[in-house]
Amino acid sequence: MLLARELVDYISRQIIKKLTPVWIETTDSVVASEFVANVIEEDLSIEDRLNDEVRDLLSQYSDYMRKEGVSYQEMFRRIKNTLITQRKVIRASGRDTGDPMKLSRDKINDLSHKVVAALRKSREFRLKRDPNDVRLELVKVITELLQTEEKVDRAARTKIRSQKREISEGTEEWDLLHKRYYAEELKKLGIDLNAR
Repeated sequence: MLLARELVDYISRQIIKKLTPVWIETTDSVVASEFVANVIEEDLSIEDRLNDEVRDLLSQYSDYMRKEGVSYQEMFRRIKNTLITQRKVIRASGRDTGDPMKLSRDKINDLSHKVVAALRKSREFRLKRDPNDVRLELVKVITELLQTEEKVDRAARTKIRSQKREISEGTEEWDLLHKRYYAEELKKLGIDLNAR
C-alpha cells in the first residue's frame, strides 16, 4: 500500500482528534479512528489490487513484449492507465502527477468524500456542520499531515545521501537506514506513529 499501516492509523487518529468536537461528534475516539482508518485503507487497497491484476496480465504477454521490444515498465504503465480509465479509479500516487506528496490532491479529495459518506451512514458519528464543510476540513487536515510526512521522508533521504559511501535505494541497508532516520525525524516533531 502507498501509505504504511502505521501512517494511516496516525492520520486517522489525527483526523478524529482535530475534527472532534467542533466538526463531528463521536462516543469513542478509538473506535472512530479505527473506522476512518478502515475507510482509507479499503480505498487505497483498490489500486494495490489493480497493480496485482496488471502483473497477472503482463505474465501472459511476456512473449509479445519480447517480440515487440516493449519494456515491462512501459507495458505495465500502459495497461494500468487503461484499467484506471475504464474503472474510473482515482490514481493514489501524487508522484505520478508531479505532486511531491504520497497521495495526489485528487485522491485526497476522493478520500474526503468517501470518509464523510461513511461517517454519515454510521450511527457512531454525528456531523455538527454541513457535510461539505466537514469534507473540506478533512482535506485540509489530511493535506497538512501528508506535507509533514513528506518533509520527514525528505529529511530521512537526505541523511542517507549524506553517508560517506553511496547506498542504493531499494537495498536492505537503504530500507533499514530510511526506517531509522524516518523514525528519528518523526520523533523530533513529537510524532509517534504507534501511540494510541
